Amino acid sequence: MITVLGHASRCCEGYSRREWLRLGGLGTIGLSLTDLVQARSSASDRGLLPGGRRPDSGVATSLRDPSFGRAKACIVLFMFGAPAHQDIWDLKPEAPLGIRGEFRPISSAVPGLFVGEHIPRLATMTDQYALIRSVTHPDNTHTVAMHYMLTGVRHARPATNPQNAPDDFPCFGAVVNHLGSGAGGPRRVSSLPPAVSLNAPANQASANNHIFPGFFAGQLGSRLDPMFVPQNADAPDFQPLPPLLDIDRITDRRRLLQAMDDQARAIEHALAVQNFATYQARAIDLVSSHAARRAFDLGQEPDSIRARYGSTPFGQGCLLARRLVEAGVSLVTVNWERDDAYWDTHAKNFESLKTSLLPNVDRGMSALLEDLAERGLIDETLVVWLAEFCRTPKINGVAGRDH
Repeated sequence: MITVLGHASRCCEGYSRREWLRLGGLGTIGLSLTDLVQARSSASDRGLLPGGRRPDSGVATSLRDPSFGRAKACIVLFMFGAPAHQDIWDLKPEAPLGIRGEFRPISSAVPGLFVGEHIPRLATMTDQYALIRSVTHPDNTHTVAMHYMLTGVRHARPATNPQNAPDDFPCFGAVVNHLGSGAGGPRRVSSLPPAVSLNAPANQASANNHIFPGFFAGQLGSRLDPMFVPQNADAPDFQPLPPLLDIDRITDRRRLLQAMDDQARAIEHALAVQNFATYQARAIDLVSSHAARRAFDLGQEPDSIRARYGSTPFGQGCLLARRLVEAGVSLVTVNWERDDAYWDTHAKNFESLKTSLLPNVDRGMSALLEDLAERGLIDETLVVWLAEFCRTPKINGVAGRDH
């Protein structure tokens, strides 16, 4: 599902799925990452912030390029674990009892379009987004399916249950980092990295001791991984950046790093050394950046705004995604909070959806779309809601849906 920003969009008939799923295109939605970064860079060159606003000004300036759409940033809402679409977006009330499930379809803002009864807020906003029902792929194992949906390329070993590996295709965030970090390439808008991954489930071992593929830079090298923020943004002590040291100490450490680099010329081609230097430089930029700290400081938001998004990792992750886009981050992924069982509803599917999962999605995502619109960001921010796959039509013996 993608926001269409309240305006007519060109249809994609004539493009095969193979053409959609390619490097440089945001997998299933066909967003050119090269153009996304170049568009952001072009805005930066003209001294403009996201939304076409000039610094310290509420005046918006048109950034439209006849060769590309208006998107300057993208927020990916990834439903880790795979929700049942037929209980949310595409209910089948006339199907047999063992398929249709317990939920009722309700009317939406678009005449003739019905969605599930447990997303009432999003039902009032269907005129602001598109439901894409034609996306499919052949993999029903979480690991390889996540790789497919988050890179646009099928995993090299699709019949397995692999961990993250160096030959994986790069995730969207890694491609944005690559396009935004090369010498002579698009300039970064701020000290923040071009890509950030929130509630990051991939860099933590699962119950089966997996580090999941599809969330990392893979073939591009780990130095281009998105910035992972695994902490719960709703926690009172949320602070993903370490305490700010005295700026003179930061400067001294930067000089020390340079001196170490000078001594390491003889081994400068060693990958580990290159990665270490990259991580050090990135860490110094982040730690010493007041703009980065402000972007991550949810305490600057009024209590009413935070409550609007919901007191959950997903809800506050959506709020943080809006703040990061405002600060100049090109691509933010808000992963569903980390738990193997959350959307993987092999049992108690309807109970879980009704009591915890769908109210959380409905509140957080609707608040994000409303907030982006109120702040003049919606016309140039693409919002994507997706998962690794969907679930079986037939309900199993424990009121669940399988892969």
